[in-house]
Amino acid sequence: MMKKLIVPICILLLSTTSFSQTRSRTAKRGTQSSKTQKVSAQPSAEAKTNGATRVADQIKNLTRFVYLLGGVAKGIEQVDEAARKNEASPAALQQNDQNKAVVKTSLRNVREGLDQLEVYFRGTPELEGYYLKLAGSASGAATAEDQAAGGHFDQAGRTLLGVVNRLTDVLLAMR
Repeated sequence: MMKKLIVPICILLLSTTSFSQTRSRTAKRGTQSSKTQKVSAQPSAEAKTNGATRVADQIKNLTRFVYLLGGVAKGIEQVDEAARKNEASPAALQQNDQNKAVVKTSLRNVREGLDQLEVYFRGTPELEGYYLKLAGSASGAATAEDQAAGGHFDQAGRTLLGVVNRLTDVLLAMR
């Protein structure tokens, strides 16, 4: 029963990683020429705020996912152990296979979201300085994806914690 609830929650949370929204702010333009310099500095601050918001959204989504993955991974391991002892029912094995597929798909979505974040930072001139700290986040998620494909779901979660740490470091550098 609990597994049937966790899988849709994982799907819901991971689908939000690629559709994370950022607040859009527009600079007010004054008619005085003395404000021209302030307006030119505004886009840099706006880009930095938008970048920080995107990083924060990824951190939130990843921490929720890692939390849920812990329970799902434990359930997968228990069913796999029961299958090795020939104690698992066919329905449990089928549900376990579906859970594994959902986790793998979710990890792919996480990686794609981090790829998009890296591309955004690389393509935004005001954020290029922070890109160096961010670079490698998507490859960390790809490593987690490979670990899950090999059946090492717990290790995949640990790898994602490293990605969260990297994102947190980027956010700290942006303050």
